[in-house]
Amino acid sequence: MAGPSRSKDLRWRLEAAGYDLIAAIMHVAPIDAASGFGGWLFRTLGPLTGTHRTVLRNLRLAFPEWDETARQAMARRQWESVGRVLFEFFLMDRIMADPSRVELVGLERLEAIKASGRPAVFVSGHFANFEVMAAAKTIAGIEGVLMYRGVDNPYIDARVRAVRRRYGVNLFAAKGVEGGRAVMAQLKAGVSVGILNDQKYGEGPLAPFFGHGARTQPAPVRFAMRFGAHLQPGWVERTRGARFRVFVAEPILLPENGTAEDVERGLAEVNAFIESRARARPWEYWWVHRRWPDKLYAEMEKAGL
Repeated sequence: MAGPSRSKDLRWRLEAAGYDLIAAIMHVAPIDAASGFGGWLFRTLGPLTGTHRTVLRNLRLAFPEWDETARQAMARRQWESVGRVLFEFFLMDRIMADPSRVELVGLERLEAIKASGRPAVFVSGHFANFEVMAAAKTIAGIEGVLMYRGVDNPYIDARVRAVRRRYGVNLFAAKGVEGGRAVMAQLKAGVSVGILNDQKYGEGPLAPFFGHGARTQPAPVRFAMRFGAHLQPGWVERTRGARFRVFVAEPILLPENGTAEDVERGLAEVNAFIESRARARPWEYWWVHRRWPDKLYAEMEKAGL
């Protein structure tokens, strides 16, 4: 397979240099000040981007009862959360090194998973700073694989992996066929896996989400049933500044080696969990993804919305 062209490689290296500059600044910046600046910056600039229309359309689909004033206000507010998360990525090793910044509610459930000798499939959505959830399992000493969508720029992707290793996320599996095989190998060996399951998955079955069918990745449910793993949801909330509370929810119970209907039921429960948390704190949810089928967005485009 041919490598990248010289121009593409140069662009990647320049982007990586920019990444390194931001990382160096964040390394010496006060944590809460850097987080706050990221929130202010994106709250200011986010509404000026093309993605802002996607945010408004997502809020229209999720909360049709809201008026336009409420949607606009929430769209601006969620941009602050997006900015904080992106800036905090460079601060995660420092955040996780300070026990006062992350409170874990439900540690006993993680300890029970560890004592059971069975792996877990941790499932969640893009809430508050979702990076904190990936790191929180290390508090209970649970080894795990994080399924992720790699960065196109390989130099930045390597840096992202290195940052995650510094705060305890040591194993990775890219989304896709090869990543799925890697995850199954780890589950078979008793290693847990974490998946953020609220992005559109074109090949997945339709599962209800805010009253609309949404293509949903079935892997968490299928993996849990195939390997007899715990299907363990959780979420994170921002308390103030760069301080968080991570919750370990009630597990979703599934039969081993279940049927296609069991997969659909499990996916419906996963989506219902994610929806319930997004409804509870919509300003902390990640509304920048086109979560629903393209047809719904095309209809809003046609209607001038």
